[in-house]
Amino acid sequence: MHTTETQSIVETNLPARLDRLPWGRFHVLIVVALGITWLLDGLEVTLAGAVASALKTSPMLHFDNTQVGFAGSAYIAGAVCGALGFGWLTDRLGRRKLFFITLTVYLLATAGTAFSWNFASFVIFRALTGAGIGGEYAAINSTIQEFTPARVRGWTDLGINGTFWVGAGIGAAGSLVVLDPRLLPPDWGWRVCFFIGAVLALIILPMRTWIPESPRWLLTHGEHDEARTIVEAIEARFRKSGHVLGEPSGKPLRLRARSHTPLSVVLRAIFVQHRRRAVVGLSLMTAQAFFYNAIFFTYALVLTDFYRVPGGEVGFYLLPFAIGNFLGPLVLGRLFDVIGRRKMIAATYALSGLLLSGSGYLFAHGMLTVTTQTIAWMVIFFFASAAASSAYLTVSESFPLEIRALAIAVFYAFGTALGGIVGPVFFGHLIDTHQRSEVLTGYLVGSALMLAAALIAAIWGVDAERKALEHVAAPLSAVSDEI
Repeated sequence: MHTTETQSIVETNLPARLDRLPWGRFHVLIVVALGITWLLDGLEVTLAGAVASALKTSPMLHFDNTQVGFAGSAYIAGAVCGALGFGWLTDRLGRRKLFFITLTVYLLATAGTAFSWNFASFVIFRALTGAGIGGEYAAINSTIQEFTPARVRGWTDLGINGTFWVGAGIGAAGSLVVLDPRLLPPDWGWRVCFFIGAVLALIILPMRTWIPESPRWLLTHGEHDEARTIVEAIEARFRKSGHVLGEPSGKPLRLRARSHTPLSVVLRAIFVQHRRRAVVGLSLMTAQAFFYNAIFFTYALVLTDFYRVPGGEVGFYLLPFAIGNFLGPLVLGRLFDVIGRRKMIAATYALSGLLLSGSGYLFAHGMLTVTTQTIAWMVIFFFASAAASSAYLTVSESFPLEIRALAIAVFYAFGTALGGIVGPVFFGHLIDTHQRSEVLTGYLVGSALMLAAALIAAIWGVDAERKALEHVAAPLSAVSDEI
């Protein structure tokens, strides 16, 4: 039945048919073609720090420290605006259209950065690059969740988020090569750096043509026939590969299709109907953003100011840091589906906070060397990376289908703005005092935020493991609460 009228009611079992699929090549394609976003963000964040010195010595640009910092803020502001704007459009126009648009914006903007000719052009291109990445988060996270079988949704989401650190590693390694003045002229190296992201995006863009529109999104917009055709095509691929598909479980879903969801309904759903979930999402995103960005963006200052590590060698300490961050979600991810969301979120947040407090105490009393400090960061962020990834998982599966992308955008924007502005400035000020006790104060603030988030998640968190998205949060267009 094809329905486009706003009051038409559709009864369907298509979401259940997607959830009962075995893991296969189709899901791997989804992960690779869409999950690239996290890698690109890790790449961009790392490159921004790596090329700072090159931008100051560039014969054409010759930035000062204030201009370098302003360019970083422009990227963050672009990410916030892009997340909100593209997130709203993703729920309104569809997942597929937007994940093409956002990746194209990123590709053109980061390539444009490489051709910057003055401060203004560089800032504009960095802001547009951030907008593309911010929009990507809303479009691709919602799409991945809506295609991934419920029983492995947590592990898949956390594993994808961990690839941020693969991008960070690529950025660090690439910058060491192309910024070497013996290989490239000073004004060429930083430009080639930004082309790395453009090349990766160009490679991945054609892969996205193989990904269909989300059947779940189509159902809420009255396109039942198209949604059924897509699901049947996916099922045919699995059967062709030799899989025997069982019958979907649960009652059929009954939806009242409509062309779009009014913004007033969206805001009411997030902040009134699901206000406890909003508090959980805000606390998780705020804590991890402050904890992560404040320490990650200032770890180089700690190494140079307190451990006397030469500036040219700081990049080598990023590798073990990145390894710990990458392995955390990968190793612990399955436990979020087996032990459960609420227990694992509370545990990883609490452990991260306690470990930072302990290492901060040792740091303040001069009991760590640069090697043991790096090992401490590896252990802390093994758990903190899983915790941060679970924050994105939580906000993307806790809200109804019709507003999922915008909900992701709202919480991502809030966390990005806080972590990218307040955290680094606060920690930078503490480090400028050159007093270990002052830096310890910052670590204790980050720890307190993580412990508070752990408590909130333990009390109000949602047990979403192995549950269909429609059971975690009933669609706003559901005819009955019984789904």
